[in-house]
Amino acid sequence: MPPPDPTPLPGLVDAHTHLAACGGRAEEDVRVILDRAEAVGVEQVVTVADDMVDARWAVAAAHWDSRAFAAVGLHPTHAADLDDAARAELTEMVADPRVVAVGETGLDYYWTTRSDDCADPAVQRDAFAWHIDLAKRSGKPLMIHNREADRDLLDVLAAEGAPETVIMHCFSGTPAIARECVDLGYVLSFSGTVTFTNSVELREAALLTPDELILVETDAPFLTPHPYRGQPNQSYCLPYTARALAELRGVSEEQMAETLGGNARKLYSVPLR
Repeated sequence: MPPPDPTPLPGLVDAHTHLAACGGRAEEDVRVILDRAEAVGVEQVVTVADDMVDARWAVAAAHWDSRAFAAVGLHPTHAADLDDAARAELTEMVADPRVVAVGETGLDYYWTTRSDDCADPAVQRDAFAWHIDLAKRSGKPLMIHNREADRDLLDVLAAEGAPETVIMHCFSGTPAIARECVDLGYVLSFSGTVTFTNSVELREAALLTPDELILVETDAPFLTPHPYRGQPNQSYCLPYTARALAELRGVSEEQMAETLGGNARKLYSVPLR
């Protein structure tokens, strides 16, 4: 069963969700998802692409509903799909004003040994470099996916030259990696994983992240926050994670929501509602 609706916490923005994977593949379905989110204070969302089909859905959703914005790119596991046609289409998509970020892109070493369909690391690195360049050319934030590739990912960013805004989606690294990212001015976005009982190091990472470099996300339909881990996730669940961050950081939930929502609107250049 899906989690119950949380007590409303106004001002939030879901910095990373997947509307299509949550069932939002038509205008009416997106409206229903976002109505439920808005009712608990999640006023805007950024819906993110994994592959080219998903990218088209993300852009469509961003035009169907003013509360949705899109990020487009190829997930590192799909990096082998980055042919000339994909490059041209993604470049065109990123020019759309409803598209607010490039990604999710990066490196994923977890699936290289677990899936025959996963792009190998060399192909991932080449695609990652292309996305970095696209973010710099477009002036839009770079949304990073990183799984078991901390050192190589940071090295690629350093070698290619990072764009102005780098967002570490669903940050999962150690406190040492978090500090390195913060020192570089990278933004750390925390999902429901920060609430898991065994995520001690992740909470330490969230605690050391400055106010101006922190975001909150659902990564829905995945990573539903505690105590609903394993149940279906949607943007309406975001207040659970935002409140956990407020408690962790010793601030009021209203102040935390203002910080998190304000950061998302500023970083993604989305308007106040």
